[in-house]
Amino acid sequence: MQRLPFTDLLENTVEAYGAMDFDLRGNGISTRRLPSWTRLQTPPLMDVMVRMPSGVRLRFATSSSRVGVEFLGTNMVTPPAQRRPIVFNLEAGGQLQRAGSELGNTIVLNRQDPTDFRLERGEADTIWFDLPGDNSNCELWLPHNAFVELRALHIDSSAAVSPPGPEDRAKWIHYGSSISHCMEAEEPALIWPAVAARQAGLALQNLGFGGQCHLDQFVARTIRNADADLISLKTGINVINMDSMRERVFVPALHGFLDTIREGKPDTPIVLISPIYCPSAESAPGPTIPDDNGRFVTLPGHEIIRTGCLSLRRVRQLMSELVTQRRAAGDEQLHYLDGLSVFGEADAADLPDDLHPNPAGYIRMGKRIAPTLSSLKPA
Repeated sequence: MQRLPFTDLLENTVEAYGAMDFDLRGNGISTRRLPSWTRLQTPPLMDVMVRMPSGVRLRFATSSSRVGVEFLGTNMVTPPAQRRPIVFNLEAGGQLQRAGSELGNTIVLNRQDPTDFRLERGEADTIWFDLPGDNSNCELWLPHNAFVELRALHIDSSAAVSPPGPEDRAKWIHYGSSISHCMEAEEPALIWPAVAARQAGLALQNLGFGGQCHLDQFVARTIRNADADLISLKTGINVINMDSMRERVFVPALHGFLDTIREGKPDTPIVLISPIYCPSAESAPGPTIPDDNGRFVTLPGHEIIRTGCLSLRRVRQLMSELVTQRRAAGDEQLHYLDGLSVFGEADAADLPDDLHPNPAGYIRMGKRIAPTLSSLKPA
């Protein structure tokens, strides 16, 4: 077998689709989902999510009959939950394969204090996939819910790795929260944006970041400057969860986010997706916190200071009205999709913590969103 370092491959042979920056490690390289100029502006807890490669794929071609991916993974766990395997998917020859690892580092979190953790060090691993051996075009989905230091690609001694064929699918950029990051999904190719992209025939770039999606301008500028044929924004839930905005701030901030994108993408279709169902926040404002059973609940607060606070019902109304107003003002390529049509009260059985869907719920979301994306992608 040949051992080819990723630090060399990613320079000119292997494409890291969905990655916009890299961290060089002592033994390898890690992807980042935002460009380098955003580092100064990215809050620390968001930086953690930027370094998780949800939606990132390594694209390449190889004549090898087998490929191995050597890496050091780092997973996060919040007790009493158990550590989950670190999973990769490989798409080649019309087949989707899965390979997982139980090795690697573990970050043990404190449910009551997100800044408190301990690191348990582990070992690197190599996972393997079989290929037809006929110069296969490969798309390797990196783990969506772990940090990954890529070390080397292993191939047959007589084989070679070459650049992939051109990406001929329409390019879709999606921005969202943890419900778009999809850390609860079982496999990286089964996060809902990946399911939707596969069904709609799109090339996904996922800017879904757990705990985030507060309409940060550095993300809007990233989308404005990126190559995109279709854009979607799924926002609103974490504005309530963190109580980070009230109505006075949310509406102008959403206008501003869209205005920034439109500076570079005046005619690109944009789909604004409102929040999916979340029982505790439907009619009550945030913030929300997990209770002793791990279910998210809203804090009662004080009525005297609740003026202008947001509930999910109000957020959906405001987003729908905003789209109607902007379309009337001439932005006919802006569209609205009600989050309840994607995942509503009838789906609540697949909402184990009353906030995040389970794996089956994410797959259903992707299948439901795909037709809207299909109808808007360029011919």
